Amino acid sequence: MSADAQPLAGADAEAGHPLAEILRRAADGEPPEPDGSVTVLEPLAGPVDAICSFTAHHVLAVGVDPDEVRSRLAGEDLGAPMSPEFLAWVAGELGSRCGPIDAVLVTFGERETPQIPLEELPESDHPRLVRAQRYRTDVRMFRDAFGRGVVAVGRGLASRWEVSYEVEPASRGKGVGRTLAMAARRLIPAGEPLFAQVTPGNAASLRSVIAAGYRPLGAEVLFPRAEG
Repeated sequence: MSADAQPLAGADAEAGHPLAEILRRAADGEPPEPDGSVTVLEPLAGPVDAICSFTAHHVLAVGVDPDEVRSRLAGEDLGAPMSPEFLAWVAGELGSRCGPIDAVLVTFGERETPQIPLEELPESDHPRLVRAQRYRTDVRMFRDAFGRGVVAVGRGLASRWEVSYEVEPASRGKGVGRTLAMAARRLIPAGEPLFAQVTPGNAASLRSVIAAGYRPLGAEVLFPRAEG
């Protein structure tokens, strides 16, 4: 099956949450006002709670008492919502664990991006796919026809399109990550935002998504909910 045979379509279970609109507007170049404030929203319906950080503005969609949140963030430290102390407190209140602080980058679906041969893997035990399916719906994974790596797209936080990819060790440092990140733009509807989350310490991945045309949007931390 051709990788770009048709745009993906899937359930939008969280599309009505206010965070979905915030993320869409930010992707379109209209992030929250950089006024140093904290926006506290209701929890998401999906498998995670989330704290999203933009320039001088934080958005919290967590199942924690909003008044308690605001009391703990009272002060002038703009970085407090992403501080280890606050994140640990939120995780404790949720009975969860704190995920890594990831940089968030965005691009848009584009039918005219360079095409590379991809083979869809409808069933796979690849660790990248297994992990993606824990946090995303409508996940599809593709393998580079030359065996250099895999790329997956699916609906993640607030029903946004998200990408993840992995390059085989022997093919690293050769621009394959950039190629896979670019190819992902053909796997979603044209004009839709496509988000990538990258741990800042993973400099190789950060360079590859930037080289593929993704632009920095902010940062985020996810708090996975217990299954069952």
